[in-house]
Amino acid sequence: MSEFEGFAITELEVGQSAEITRVVDDEAVRKFAEVSGDFNPLHMDEDYAKRSPFRGRIAHGALIASYISCVLGSHLPGPGSIFAGMTMRFERPVRIGDTVVARATVTEVDVKARKVKLACVCEVDGEICMEADAEVVVRKRRKRTA
Repeated sequence: MSEFEGFAITELEVGQSAEITRVVDDEAVRKFAEVSGDFNPLHMDEDYAKRSPFRGRIAHGALIASYISCVLGSHLPGPGSIFAGMTMRFERPVRIGDTVVARATVTEVDVKARKVKLACVCEVDGEICMEADAEVVVRKRRKRTA
């Protein structure tokens, strides 16, 4: 069984979408802090975070954004594609224990430039916590298999 090799630019169409679901647990937040070096007590220390306007720990915004990276790099357009840019807006915090649905939808395909634009969103319980616009460079064609 072969692994998904990603879409070539000519295989992408406006309206295509893909999504993943991830639970933001304490382990994910701690691992992200270790990798990123961001040990902000709003993410790590419940007692500290309870005294903040958030009234409890929240996940790193960059962790939530990384779920969009997973969609783009693994599903749509998938392997072989690379970020060219992304703008994002956070609408509400994601808390420890929340289930995040991260979705990307193709909004524009430029075959000549080999770029695709996608509208991205992360939701918790149907409410938007992050919106983003991404631009991704996509390969011209799939690898040939032997």
